[in-house]
Order: sequence, then C-alpha cells, then structure tokens
Amino acid sequence: MADKTLVCKDCGKEFTYTEGEQAFYLEKGFTNEPARCPDCRKAKKAQRRESKGY
Repeated sequence: MADKTLVCKDCGKEFTYTEGEQAFYLEKGFTNEPARCPDCRKAKKAQRRESKGY
C-alpha cells in the first residue's frame, strides 16, 4: 500500500490518505476510502454532535 492523494467532497481540497491510515481502517473492516478531508470530518462530527444536543 502507498499513500494516496484524495479530494474532499465538501471543500474540494486535496488530502493525503496515508499508508498507516489505510491499514488502520482496513483492520477495522472499512473498505471505502474517506470522502472528506480531516478538517471537514471534524466539522461534520461537531455538527452531528450539536444536533444531538451534546
């Protein structure tokens, strides 16, 4: 496995999906590549948390 450069579906910014991240997610059983960059993932997670009232 090698590092991959992906494009975020929310902001359009390129981000690196590292070899280590790929191995970690594969170990957890996730087969899809991330669609969002780390910043947009954090924002989406915070948005979900706010909507639930946490």
